[in-house]
Amino acid sequence: MSTPTPQAALPPFGPTLIAALPNSGPPGGGNTVTLIGLGLAGATSVLFGGATATIVGQDPLGLTVTVVAPAHAAGTVQVTVTTGSGTSNPVSYTYVAPVPPVPATITPNAGPIAGGTSFVIAGSHLQNATVTIGGNAATVVGTDPTGTMLLGVTPAGPAAGGNVPVVVTTPGGTASVPGGFTYLPPAPTITGTVTPATASAGATFTVVGTNLAGATVLFGAAPATSVVVNGTVLTGVVPPGTAGSTVQVTVQTAGGSASAGTFTYV
Repeated sequence: MSTPTPQAALPPFGPTLIAALPNSGPPGGGNTVTLIGLGLAGATSVLFGGATATIVGQDPLGLTVTVVAPAHAAGTVQVTVTTGSGTSNPVSYTYVAPVPPVPATITPNAGPIAGGTSFVIAGSHLQNATVTIGGNAATVVGTDPTGTMLLGVTPAGPAAGGNVPVVVTTPGGTASVPGGFTYLPPAPTITGTVTPATASAGATFTVVGTNLAGATVLFGAAPATSVVVNGTVLTGVVPPGTAGSTVQVTVQTAGGSASAGTFTYV
């Protein structure tokens, strides 16, 4: 009776990759990727185009390995898994360069210098954005899932007000909102009324108040001339009017308008 010939032990089943989910991500890496296959248990190394991924989870059955993708230049790379039984076949993974933001409008496009104005920036590719207005960081409340709208709150602006740039920055780049944002100074406040309250055209008048910088003065619908602001005192020349008529005197600035009482022509 013959003795059976001993057979050599079969080699262990090598790792086989089927897919990477998701199969794309940002060049900066940091996103979680699940590798699906067979014989993946005991994975010791996962490479994305030569860059080592961080293994954060393994299925005891060897069907999946979960990793954090490493950083890599934009483009498609091959992913492999190495176990004690060898190195798997490669599957493709694409590093996608983020698209620069395209901010189109900001609404409203003006607000008080104190800040606190809620705004909406419309455009595209606005996800994960930060916003500066006049160089100061705005508060970003969030964006819609499509990245076409960004909600935020303005920071305080320059004391003198004025138009400042609005800059949107995302991982894809930086872009400015056309037209920027205009900070409006406080509305003027008037102490008392126009002096004198009765005079003829060409007379010099005085108005006392605050926030008068850049003011114009209307006597009814007629603008006063030679208007000069010196701190809290505004002076000018009464425009032509109809004798015996009484008109409203209005002080206007970029921040708003205020009544300075009435004026009667003699």
